[in-house]
Amino acid sequence: MGVMNEYGGQCLMGFRGLRRRKQVDSENLNINHGHQQLAKRLNVLDLVGIGVGTTIGAGVYILIGTVAREQTGPALPIAFLIAGIAAALSAICYTELSCRCPSAGSAYHYSYICIGEGVAWIIGWGLTLEYAIGASVVARGVSPNLALYFGGEGNLPVFLARHTVFGIVVDPCAAALVIIATILLCTGIKESTLAQTIVTSINVCALLFVIVAGGYLAFKNGWVGYELSNGYLPFGINGVLGGSATVFFSYIGFDSVTATAEEVKNPKKDLPLGIGISLSLSCILYMILSFIIVGLVPYYDLDKDTPISSAFSVYGVEWAAFIVSTGAVMALLASLMGSLLPQSRILMAMARDGLLPSFFSVIDKRTQVPVKGTIAVGFLAAVIAFCMDVDELAGMVSVGTLLAFTSVALSVLVIRYIPPIEVHPLASAGESSSSSGGHGQNMQGADEAVVKDPFISLGDDCRGLILKRDPCHGASVDQETNLGNNNTTGGSDFKCIGVIVFTSSASAAFLPSSSRIILCGIGGAIFLAGTAGLVFIGQDDAAGVFGHTGGFICPFVPYLPAAYAYEGTDFNFTFGSIGTWIRVSVWLLLGALLYLFYGRTHSLLLEASYVPITHTEDIYSP
Repeated sequence: MGVMNEYGGQCLMGFRGLRRRKQVDSENLNINHGHQQLAKRLNVLDLVGIGVGTTIGAGVYILIGTVAREQTGPALPIAFLIAGIAAALSAICYTELSCRCPSAGSAYHYSYICIGEGVAWIIGWGLTLEYAIGASVVARGVSPNLALYFGGEGNLPVFLARHTVFGIVVDPCAAALVIIATILLCTGIKESTLAQTIVTSINVCALLFVIVAGGYLAFKNGWVGYELSNGYLPFGINGVLGGSATVFFSYIGFDSVTATAEEVKNPKKDLPLGIGISLSLSCILYMILSFIIVGLVPYYDLDKDTPISSAFSVYGVEWAAFIVSTGAVMALLASLMGSLLPQSRILMAMARDGLLPSFFSVIDKRTQVPVKGTIAVGFLAAVIAFCMDVDELAGMVSVGTLLAFTSVALSVLVIRYIPPIEVHPLASAGESSSSSGGHGQNMQGADEAVVKDPFISLGDDCRGLILKRDPCHGASVDQETNLGNNNTTGGSDFKCIGVIVFTSSASAAFLPSSSRIILCGIGGAIFLAGTAGLVFIGQDDAAGVFGHTGGFICPFVPYLPAAYAYEGTDFNFTFGSIGTWIRVSVWLLLGALLYLFYGRTHSLLLEASYVPITHTEDIYSP
């Protein structure tokens, strides 16, 4: 993991390579290894179509029944509101990073810039599995919804019905839906987004029908669902909070919007609007829909599998089930496309950085999308949907999502307190980096001998690092850490330690109550101390000009990112079962082996030389 200078010097051993950070975005991809950029063809409406289509999946047609019956009762709209606010906290962090660093890769890309290669690899590898399983779970839900048009699952055509082969339940319909979504994504970003917007519009129209017709029936019959002897909160406040944690994952579709940042025409303006509008519309639709459904019939009479259809059936409106099923099928297709789209972009970003084979980074000249990577992603998802029991794997989706959300919150803190400062690639001497916001330094007068023989002696007083990639490849030089605010890393470290101690002890049911309370107190104190330390230290002056400036800025820093870092870690420790964590650990172990034997040795930062920041003026002096 270290680098040995060809002229002799000290070798960087151990885990230093895991902390390597790359430049802000992919503006110089045509210089660096000849990578082609994705086409910038998306506007606000396209982003809203992607966000709403991915967020309002078919789960809403099923989820409201289970949550209302078991956790919230008539207070289901409040649970959706709380979950929406929690999702907004993460969306705000994502929005700032997507404006400052508008390139493909989403949470992986931000982590690589702000935290380091090791964390970025974990996030990217985890998201790869998350999206593959998420797409497979969505595809597996199409057969029960299509069955209504044929009079039941037993009447489905042979090529669509599920079959048991050697004890495995195969689902050809699910695999076919994944293939259709993959073909649409390969046609081009504008074309696939248009198709997703049309499908999403049909789904929204079905939901609007449910809201209007259901509201009329509920008003006509006196909102019988709210006439309960045990009150509006039959399961108490804890039930509502538990329900909000369950429905929280209904809002994570905005991540697909940030994954398309490189393909947006005006990311500084369009990304904040696209994320904000899609998340707001989804929250409003969720709340109104849940308010109507739990008002039609008492919550305990809702069917867990078909809550909306069963609610209409009580009033003799069986034909409404066809409209509901149509909306569910359209929601499945839109959500499936929203899951496959970011996965191919994340793999492309990892391949661009050298951590995966270049196969995934090839951009088709005609469609200007990573066709090969999209096909590979679609094939993997189709295989999983066809022959695997995705119910046992579904929990891994939430773990991967929350790990990504936590890393994004921490990345905002890094940008504000210890922002990397960038210098333009050597291959474009004489130009300053547009992404450095004025921190780039002119390399035109750099001494070739000095560049070829950079400083490598690393003393204890080394506070900052300079990364120099192979100039033959036109790679960049990154000034990794500010000299002035190096002590701010302590605040971030304390926050992370405090969050982990607090959440792990709170969820450790095997510990005595007294021990859990003490550990929670210690973890909470460490967390608050880290947050207070950041407040008193103050943000770095370079934060305001880091990356692409002029876009959305996350407010209430460090409080808001700190709150979400805590929330994401808390969900991970509290709601991840032992079986889920075992499966996640196995996947991450496989990823670690792949990184050790391939990614580590092919990383574009492998040939980086590290020098004390105090010597950088010697490099740039003529």
